[in-house]
Amino acid sequence: MAEATPWLRPALFGVLAITALRIALLTLNRTDLFVDEAQYWLWGQELAFGYYSKPPMIGWVIRAMTTLAGSDAAFWVRLPAPLFHAATALILGSVAARLFDARAALVVAIGYVTLPMVALGSLLISTDTVMFPFLAAALAGYLRVLDRPAAVSAVLTGVALGLAFLTKYAAVYYLISAGLAALILPGARPDPKGAVLILAAFLITISPNIGWNIANGFSTVQHTLDNADWVRAPADRAALNLAGLAEFFASQFAVFGPVLFAALLIAALRWRSLGPTMRLLLVFSLPIIVIVCAQALLSRAYANWAATAYLAGSLVVLPWLMRHNRVWLIASFTINGAISLIFPLATTVADTLYLGQEQPLLQRYIGRDEMSREILKAADDNGLGIIVASDRDVLADLFYTGRDHAATIYALPPKGRPPHHYALKFPYRPGPDRVLYVARATEPPPCPGLAEPLAQIAPGTGAYRRFPQALFLVPGDCFGVD
Repeated sequence: MAEATPWLRPALFGVLAITALRIALLTLNRTDLFVDEAQYWLWGQELAFGYYSKPPMIGWVIRAMTTLAGSDAAFWVRLPAPLFHAATALILGSVAARLFDARAALVVAIGYVTLPMVALGSLLISTDTVMFPFLAAALAGYLRVLDRPAAVSAVLTGVALGLAFLTKYAAVYYLISAGLAALILPGARPDPKGAVLILAAFLITISPNIGWNIANGFSTVQHTLDNADWVRAPADRAALNLAGLAEFFASQFAVFGPVLFAALLIAALRWRSLGPTMRLLLVFSLPIIVIVCAQALLSRAYANWAATAYLAGSLVVLPWLMRHNRVWLIASFTINGAISLIFPLATTVADTLYLGQEQPLLQRYIGRDEMSREILKAADDNGLGIIVASDRDVLADLFYTGRDHAATIYALPPKGRPPHHYALKFPYRPGPDRVLYVARATEPPPCPGLAEPLAQIAPGTGAYRRFPQALFLVPGDCFGVD
């Protein structure tokens, strides 16, 4: 179909207006960096081609932003999130313009940027958020390769998919979808030269991370297998988790929006009546949901694990609703638009938003930096320059909140394979120094007979309300001794 451009000006206006509002509210955000966010920030302090649990792109992005800003404040750590989602919206709009028309392009761009998962993803920096513009660009490039084979388009498509993979391994779903589409849809078979160029460019782009994994015992791959859980020992760990499947499936109505996810399911049921373009886009969406549903059934799956399905999913349901059911489309924009406003507003009153509950609604996102400050103060009060902690959550915020503190922070030395990034890169080596040891109050300290209790921090609210932390003065040379 002829490519339409009149969509761009209104789409730019709408997407940038929403993004500007999000950035303005982000300056008022009163939540602390979450565990993963703080860890991603730390990765950016030591640039590498891979990290313990994820590929390197998110660390690079945060490092670039904080360096440009000259500040490591939470606002700057999170600022790429709304910007990357805005870029994704415009890329998807351009795809819709080429496949459909200008009206569809505008609806897709605004529809994507107001998705519930995008509203939430614009508040917290995550690998999905950073991956999406690269993945959207890969999808756009692949559709061009199918339509007009060209070496440049094929190479750029492979590079875009490689950059998405360097952000999160979930990008590999698009390789699976492309292979499946080629099997079942005659019009989705690229010419052999184009396919080879895409794959070659993809492999060259991801090769630094492959090399890093080889040099580091396949750390990121091992963590990915840990997430899948059952694949390591199917006979022992795989089980039918019907409740987990139901919970994951129900959560997709919240991730994509209730109207849009319902519309996606209806579109799937009407497969035979759809045109070749819609079928192709569905193949880049539905198999991802099915794969993650299988994971949820056999073990567990988090709500965002199928998020990659909703790039192509947006290109299916938004134009489809625009043409066949505008009432549903209006309902979707109303619901998703309200969510897009409520989410950022809630973060501006995170510590006072109760909604009839005994604890703040967003309690898991507050109280983290306060805990870290109390721990750092205890180190100062006792003249201790070394802090060792056992809990990943505590370590994540200690490294971030204590980034300018004189104390050196370490993880409890692991026994066997390191359970997280801090144990891998910052394990404490037993020595003669006295150490401030931090652990959950229910956990005994190393060599209990020599450990001197100092304090217990038991917040009445926030992330650690149910997990009070105990502080001990411990001889440094007793770590590793049972």
